[in-house]
Amino acid sequence: MSESVLNNKIEYLKGVGPARAEILNLELSVFEFQDLLNYFPFRYIDRTRISPIASLSGDDNFVQISGFFDEFVKVGKTGHARLEAIFHDDSAAIKIIWFQNFSWVTDKYKTGTRYYIFGRVGLFSKQLYMAHPEILTPDEFNRLPFSGRFQPIYQTSEKLKSKGIDSKAISMFVASALEKTNGLMKETLPASLLKSLQLPGINEAYKNIHIPEDENSLDRSLKRFRFEEALLMQLRHKINADNRKKTPTGIVCKQVGKHFNAFYNHSLSFALTEAQKRVTREIRADLGSGYRMNRLLQGDVGSGKTVVAMMAALLAIDNGYQACLMAPTEILAQQHFATISKWITDLGLRVEILTGSTKSKGRKEILKSLADGSIHIIVGTHALIEDPVEFSNLGLAIIDEQHRFGVMQRARLHSKSSEMVHALVMTATPIPRTLALTFYGDLDVSVIDELPPGRKEIHTKFYYDDQRYYVIEMIRKQIGQGRQIYIVYPLIKESEKLDLVALEIGYEAVIRDFSMPKYEVGIMHGRMPQDEKDFVMKRFVRGLTNILVSTTVIEVGVDVPNASVMVIENAERFGLSQLHQLRGRVGRGNFQSYCILIGGKNLSNEAKVRLRAMLETTDGFKIAEADLKLRGPGDMMGTRQSGEFEFAHLDIVRDDHIITFARQTAEQICTEDPTLSKPENACLKSALRDRFKGLALSDIA
Repeated sequence: MSESVLNNKIEYLKGVGPARAEILNLELSVFEFQDLLNYFPFRYIDRTRISPIASLSGDDNFVQISGFFDEFVKVGKTGHARLEAIFHDDSAAIKIIWFQNFSWVTDKYKTGTRYYIFGRVGLFSKQLYMAHPEILTPDEFNRLPFSGRFQPIYQTSEKLKSKGIDSKAISMFVASALEKTNGLMKETLPASLLKSLQLPGINEAYKNIHIPEDENSLDRSLKRFRFEEALLMQLRHKINADNRKKTPTGIVCKQVGKHFNAFYNHSLSFALTEAQKRVTREIRADLGSGYRMNRLLQGDVGSGKTVVAMMAALLAIDNGYQACLMAPTEILAQQHFATISKWITDLGLRVEILTGSTKSKGRKEILKSLADGSIHIIVGTHALIEDPVEFSNLGLAIIDEQHRFGVMQRARLHSKSSEMVHALVMTATPIPRTLALTFYGDLDVSVIDELPPGRKEIHTKFYYDDQRYYVIEMIRKQIGQGRQIYIVYPLIKESEKLDLVALEIGYEAVIRDFSMPKYEVGIMHGRMPQDEKDFVMKRFVRGLTNILVSTTVIEVGVDVPNASVMVIENAERFGLSQLHQLRGRVGRGNFQSYCILIGGKNLSNEAKVRLRAMLETTDGFKIAEADLKLRGPGDMMGTRQSGEFEFAHLDIVRDDHIITFARQTAEQICTEDPTLSKPENACLKSALRDRFKGLALSDIA
């Protein structure tokens, strides 16, 4: 027997065969013995105890009892009949009920014979009962792999059940696979680490995951697999970060030249905060170090990340390189382009924008100018990573709201240069510590944790639909003071047509409430042509439009200091992060601003939690922590669809302490053995290669 047994096709396992193997392939992606062993239970039922019937109560969930049947009695009329039996042990009796298969039951089970019964306890008219429980003879009970242990429960499907593959069948397949592969799983953690952490070896852990002896062995094995997953992830981050910092790049930006100085000393109409200055110093040190920068810039909405990114771009330009800024949406790219164009008016630099809607003639000129180096800064969307785009000498890639881009998209942008392009990735969604360790562990992190001076905290209020009168009065008062208003409606893809109708109806209602021509009301949504959106937005920016009725196309990037009220209709339909982003569109001037949440009467519990969080804090990090607990990391970071960082065992919210400890362990291992060349770390090197095939791990190749 050799390790190759693990790669045996599942059809050769006892009880499976070709037909069942095919459906296991399709439904569970289980092809080989090893795949089956890696298909872990999603929960467990305690079958270590046989409960005396006298100890049962209506509060019990699943229980296991042993005893004997008394007589079987058919009760009720045809069509509504049921079969009842009394089952007793030495302590008491309980009623067992069936609603079908009466003849099969009375033929199979006899009075005076011992049986083991497992099922859920119910209570009806003060009498305990079990309906359609699992019933086993002593011989059948003893043959089950989980008898007297914790029973693993595996996810299954209707298609699997149609082939006789329920959770119990999967458990039997797994037990057979464990028997055939006993001791063959290749260890992935060093022996010294297993000993110091009192964790089981890999073969023992697999056995205890699928057939746990007791709760303690199950718990230790679960911790082992969670820690292993966290450690490999953190080792990957650490090795990549260390490799980047010791591999020189040809792009060195030490010179602080005329463009940077002119912008800092003359173009800025405001003083930088101490946080902005600190982060700029960190970026300057990276750009001049001779090694590739890979830095995450975090900052809450309105904290001034764009101006820091602009100074980084000017450092690159002063050293003879081009810079690009990639944004996830066209409207955000347009906003960045407008802001940067205004800032560089007197600097003699050329900035252009490239998006999907850029006209063919203009596109050709932009591509030519990028290639010959006459464009200094290019702002764009995904269009920047298309094949025709070539740079003369790209030195800095800035990626805004970077979690909306996949790994391969970011890699394609970096590939636009033959040298190792410096990378600055930005997010206005503050990232909880555990999430940052998980998703961005190989990045250096800078945080702008200070808002510009003079900013007042935004007051957030909630009103029900039938309290709209108070909102209208507030809007009138704010417009009377010269302020402007956003009114945002949800736009969910699944109900896009209905949402657009709701937007139109809402727009008409606003016009009625704020009758023309006294006020100007604009409307904007993603389906409008770009030139129409630009026209509407420009009028709002110039203060010609009093109220802008919109979908979430204004979620990020839009900066109108005179806007003081953000009204969010159907607020219960928005995610917490999205609500916080929308709130950040106001509060950018020196006057008091408000975020008004409007919702229906029948709010779900989760919606109440989201709205309560918005009312209780404006702290982006607290909002992010609450959002993580509600949505999970995949949805929050936009990786649920892309498949990035899918974990088999690790739960980022539950296991934050494991991730933190794994980070510390990875740093210690890499300090002592940077290339994992010591014999005791050979298992880690092999596990990293297996887990991260095709990803950058050149330093351990």
